[in-house]
Amino acid sequence: MKHTVSELILKNGARGLVIDVPGAQVMSTQFHFRAGNRFVRDKGICETAHIMEHMAFGANRLCKDAHEYEAEFTKNGAYHNAFTSDTSMVYEAECAQFEWDRILDLQRTAITQSLFLEDEFISERGNVKSELTGYLNVPDRLLWPKLAQELGEDTLTFPERLAVLGDIRLSDIKEHYKRTHTAGNMRFVVAGDFARQQGKLEDLLNAWELPEGERLPIPVDELHSAGSFLIRRKDAPNLTFGLSLNVSRRLSDEEDNAMDFLNHILTGTLRSRILGRARKKGVVYSMFSDTSTYEHNSSWDFGAQANIDTVNQLIDIMVEEVAAVTAGDVDEKEVEASRSYALGRHQMGAQTVGRINNWYASRYFFDGKVEDFMKQPEAITAVTKEQIVETARQFLAANCWAFGAYGNSDIAFIRELSAKLEPLFEG
Repeated sequence: MKHTVSELILKNGARGLVIDVPGAQVMSTQFHFRAGNRFVRDKGICETAHIMEHMAFGANRLCKDAHEYEAEFTKNGAYHNAFTSDTSMVYEAECAQFEWDRILDLQRTAITQSLFLEDEFISERGNVKSELTGYLNVPDRLLWPKLAQELGEDTLTFPERLAVLGDIRLSDIKEHYKRTHTAGNMRFVVAGDFARQQGKLEDLLNAWELPEGERLPIPVDELHSAGSFLIRRKDAPNLTFGLSLNVSRRLSDEEDNAMDFLNHILTGTLRSRILGRARKKGVVYSMFSDTSTYEHNSSWDFGAQANIDTVNQLIDIMVEEVAAVTAGDVDEKEVEASRSYALGRHQMGAQTVGRINNWYASRYFFDGKVEDFMKQPEAITAVTKEQIVETARQFLAANCWAFGAYGNSDIAFIRELSAKLEPLFEG
């Protein structure tokens, strides 16, 4: 879908993007605050942000409770939600274009005029407890926070988060809101057909009443290599494992694109080097590799669920293929196939108003950069074999990694698997 993007700075200091999509029948919005778990006043009450997110659509100056707000918001089919991560709290909505102004005003009311009532706090703390308890049955939810913790991230696992839930009070919710929900800490992306209503849109956004504040800085963690670990579950029928490699810096855009290519080469399809080989041998049904770029560090992660009797073979394949890549063994045909895939996925990213919003928001909320959608194909085309190999080498050279598993095994076996990975970091 064709669209144009402009940055808007509100009178209160908040910043955001207005994406005009001519002829769009839908409006999509996201409002972002650096207000996630890492910004809670004390780690001992880390679920404060999560509970506040659950209370986001409760009683406010317009509606007496969450049921009334929900009925009013969704009466014409509109959708809304909120989510919390380690650093972010995001409020999102989609609605028909004919009611965009009504929905935008309802979002303003929820975000800036919440009453935070005691009875709703008690209810949502219970709901968060139920949610977190459910995660205890999901291997990845237990494994990856533990991996992050072992590497040195100042975070809690889900069992630890459950343990401190009862220490949180309504006063903690109100304190967190007051400290994080400021104009300077807010970013937004609004997408829809606004060509003839730009003035009205700006007036509605300028009506948001938030204290000035500042953009909160993302905390810095000192990461380090860690030994292997096992979360033992006798009832687990297989082994879920994770491998995380880290460099203590933010990857450049060029390096990030190169790692996207590499992950596609290694695990992206049934013809990929690791997953393809493993599937052909009957070793594993599925697995992933992924790269994440943060403010102060970047990670390269691998994960899978494998049977106990085949996981050794899978680790061997991983080691062989990663070693081959860092030795320079990358075929130009593989690079070209990854380029074609990336270009196709990029073009598909502009199919809907919501996808367009997400494409811009993911980067804008991170560092304020307004990327050019039309120039992204140039960046994809520019990825080279040499860049792929060099970026992968830097992850291994950093020698900052951890390996962990979840399942019915023993720590000696996990250490044997981890030992197979060690030669990768000895080059």
